Amino acid sequence: MILLSVGSSSSSQITAIFSVTLLLFYFSEATLRSPCPIDGLPIVRNISELPQDSYGIPGLTHMTVAGSVLHGMKEVEIWLQTFAPGAATPIHRHSCEEVFVVLKGSGTLYLAETHGSFPGKPVEFPIFANSTLHVPINDAHQVKNTGNEDLQVLVTISRPPIKIFTYDDWFMPHTAAKLKFPFFWDEQCFQESQKDEL
Repeated sequence: MILLSVGSSSSSQITAIFSVTLLLFYFSEATLRSPCPIDGLPIVRNISELPQDSYGIPGLTHMTVAGSVLHGMKEVEIWLQTFAPGAATPIHRHSCEEVFVVLKGSGTLYLAETHGSFPGKPVEFPIFANSTLHVPINDAHQVKNTGNEDLQVLVTISRPPIKIFTYDDWFMPHTAAKLKFPFFWDEQCFQESQKDEL
């Protein structure tokens, strides 16, 4: 707040008010344009106005609807992802719960319990519009669009931001899995001050 002294001319008051207004406008515009808003999440947003990207993953469109790194969420994170026909996530695991709601399209969930020294042959689960799927903590999995139209899913994860371990194939040892942290959509805004994994 700027206090103006009594007796200052009205033109200097107007100049001061104009300067403060201009400064506030500049900072609010810079914040809105920032890829890392971290000011919290508005109560209501238009999802069609949210940024989306493929992050170099062929056939994927990712949108962070509510995120820890982008919006300061603490317990959950929500993504909207669209997979073109044939597109898939890498084979991966993470130490968080994950729930998918399939909005449209069809595909396959490949899921392997992570008990031995490598994931092993996965069980295949068909997924379809209006289905949900739950991925247990640390189980290696992959979601693939095996249909003929786009597969769109709403994904909720716990304990964000997450560390992801990726595999080249289902028989790659757990000890050789590659750690990816922060993950692609968090890289630009991630700060070391984020909480530890456990």
